[in-house]
Amino acid sequence: MPADPPHSATHPQRSTTSQPTSGSRASAIEVRRSARRRRTVSAYREGDRTVVLIPARMSEAEEKRWVDVMLAKLEAQESRRALGDTELAERAERLSAQYFGGRAGPRSVRWVTNQNTRWGSCTPAEGSIRLSHRLQGMPEYVVDYVLCHELAHLLVPGHGPGFWRLLEAYPKTERARGYLEGVVAAERLPRPPGLRDE
Repeated sequence: MPADPPHSATHPQRSTTSQPTSGSRASAIEVRRSARRRRTVSAYREGDRTVVLIPARMSEAEEKRWVDVMLAKLEAQESRRALGDTELAERAERLSAQYFGGRAGPRSVRWVTNQNTRWGSCTPAEGSIRLSHRLQGMPEYVVDYVLCHELAHLLVPGHGPGFWRLLEAYPKTERARGYLEGVVAAERLPRPPGLRDE
């Protein structure tokens, strides 16, 4: 089989199919090839479209195989996240009862994938709490701290002294804050050669 033609790094080749593999939630798949990308493949949802990023020199057969692999991975992640939302809401309810006398009652608690610069958010007027998917896999006390932080916002919207006094009820606040600060610091460190995505 002849090699794929070279592609410009500044103009990645895009191909879109309107029929994803069966079971996929997306209505279209867009494959973006990059000359800068050497070995890694990644994918994400963009509205009703799935975008798959691959190296420019990948063959059509490899592209098809990797699209199938990445669609399966995204489906598995979304399935775990959907199952996790119910557990997350139950956990928030338990934490509210334990540390806030049940006064912080969110209407919804869920994982989200669009929070990359903060760990959680709360909209007190709606009673909604959203936690970044980046917390998944972190120690339970860290997730509990972020939940408590957002639950406290249901009672005190700002970050004034009253908010921090309320949050002191959670005994692992300082430990969890230290853990998260360490994660942020580690993310700022340069990655070793050979481990870059592109």
